[in-house]
Amino acid sequence: MKLPPIVIRTFKLQNSILARYLMRNVSVLLSVVFIVISLVVFGNQLVLIIKETSKEGIPIADLLPLVGLNMIRDVVLILSLSLLLAIILSVSKLYKASEAIVMNSLGLGDKHFMVFIQPLVIVIVIFIFILTTVVVPWSKQQRGLIMERSENTPEFSFIKKNEFQEFKNNDIVFYASKVSDADNAKEQNMEEIFIYTLVNNEPVITLAKQAQKYTNFNTNSVYLRLKNGTRYHGFPSNKNKKILNFKLYDLQIIDGKMQKSISTVTKVESKSTFELLFSNKLTEIAEFQWRISQPLSILILSVLGVLLGKTSPRSGKNLGVLVGVVMFIVYNNVLLIAKSTLERGESSPIVGLWWVHLVMLLLIFIFYKWN
Repeated sequence: MKLPPIVIRTFKLQNSILARYLMRNVSVLLSVVFIVISLVVFGNQLVLIIKETSKEGIPIADLLPLVGLNMIRDVVLILSLSLLLAIILSVSKLYKASEAIVMNSLGLGDKHFMVFIQPLVIVIVIFIFILTTVVVPWSKQQRGLIMERSENTPEFSFIKKNEFQEFKNNDIVFYASKVSDADNAKEQNMEEIFIYTLVNNEPVITLAKQAQKYTNFNTNSVYLRLKNGTRYHGFPSNKNKKILNFKLYDLQIIDGKMQKSISTVTKVESKSTFELLFSNKLTEIAEFQWRISQPLSILILSVLGVLLGKTSPRSGKNLGVLVGVVMFIVYNNVLLIAKSTLERGESSPIVGLWWVHLVMLLLIFIFYKWN
């Protein structure tokens, strides 16, 4: 029996209104959940990065860029989890308010809910795809450059006055009573210097009235030029102690040959997706599949979210959310395990990470039939 045109138009209008209603709920919850998770994750990261900058001697000027780059890196997982939770909560809300029951009576079920939210899901998938294939590799490259620049920056750029500080893995103990606040660390001047080092397992103490850091541009080595001081080889109680007075003494603090080139960032994670596409190396194939897997997992998780949101008014309120979080963690961890397995050559690139998605789809299909 063919339905009258007015009935068909009414049904389509209802679907359109319901689709917008469901997408609006998902969008609002997505924003709220994303903000909450981001505040927790990024707040914790900010504390960790501040500790790292003070420990590793990273300049304060690089603090905000590092925080921003870490945020870009983590947005993918946070947004994926937020979308899953938003879908679960939105669909669950429909069932709790018995709205879904009315929709079911109109012939609208889980499959329709999955279709209703697809415009929003597709937008997020495209956004995640751009992030994982372009923005995140760029952010990792920039982060690598900042960290490498910090490692190659002379440690004595971060001298604090009136504090004993350790450098070169505790091989040098340094103290200066006065330190200039010059904008250029290469021209930094210091006064009343104390340096403790080990030379051939023998303690060497150096005292100097003044010191200035400079770079030998021929060798790219960095020196501390000490003026008007004394070097003590061995402790005063040692019979073989030596005392050397000097007017000028150059102490090498950074070996130019040992410094890494800032321009050579070769980590797989920072390579462009186009490079990885035509690579035959297992590590690069694994990285490429990982980048594609993240937007693909959004599509799969959106279907799972609808099924987990289906509940009865008398069931547990947070059961779907709890199961969703567990499934999300397991899904991503298994993807990471599959990536590591591929990198070690223990699985075929054809199988790669794709089997994880297939297994997830199979589980969702079983869950759908069981529901």
